[in-house]
Amino acid sequence: MIATIKHHLKEYTIDLSNPLDISIPINISKQNINAWYLEEPEISPVSTDDWVGSVAAGSAVNFNNIAFNPHAHITHTECVGHITKDVHSINKNLQQFFFLAEVVTIAPEKKSNGDQVITLQQLQKVLKNKTCEAIVIRTLPNSEEKRSARYSNTNPPYMLEEAAVYLQEIGIKHLLIDLPSVDKEKDEGKLLAHNAFWNTKGIIRFNATITEFIYVPNSIKDGTYFLNLMIAPFENDASPSKPILYKLA
Repeated sequence: MIATIKHHLKEYTIDLSNPLDISIPINISKQNINAWYLEEPEISPVSTDDWVGSVAAGSAVNFNNIAFNPHAHITHTECVGHITKDVHSINKNLQQFFFLAEVVTIAPEKKSNGDQVITLQQLQKVLKNKTCEAIVIRTLPNSEEKRSARYSNTNPPYMLEEAAVYLQEIGIKHLLIDLPSVDKEKDEGKLLAHNAFWNTKGIIRFNATITEFIYVPNSIKDGTYFLNLMIAPFENDASPSKPILYKLA
């Protein structure tokens, strides 16, 4: 299924039958990805005194309850409502879902205090003045273990404030990263990168989003793609999401 897209006076061709999924699902059949000191997600059949929602248990249907936190257990997309006192919904603020995106690979720099960080200079180097609406950041090392990593109390890599300011200033509206957060795990609630990217001290960018817990396989090369950023319709600051990349023909 070939589609031709006209975007900013340029024409692009993509194959819709060849999606590249960069999401991590909830999968309780094995160790699930986890962060922020929470228990495991749960998927279990509804059970009453005389009925269990499981075909294996004799029911006509499978009828499960699911308990999870989008920030801790699954690829998710969040809006500025994640860090504001006022309630803002990702479902209301994300109204377009198809964007020109740049996939980049960065090895976070090690600081003297042991932190690993994504810097302004690294982003400037990999973007090379390219114009795009979304950036998809793959960090190194990059292994399948990211699909089931346990991040609590590990001080994962994060993005420096000046790097997030840069992305905001060059017009990146959608930031996707394979880490539990763009900010330091324990930062006294400062959330410097989140605040900088959404410009909370100025004109807030309500239509900008941050997607965390993606996984970009090594088979996906750095470069320009179209991104379909699909979310579930939750009236919440964040929603589980399924970002899909399409190669340019």
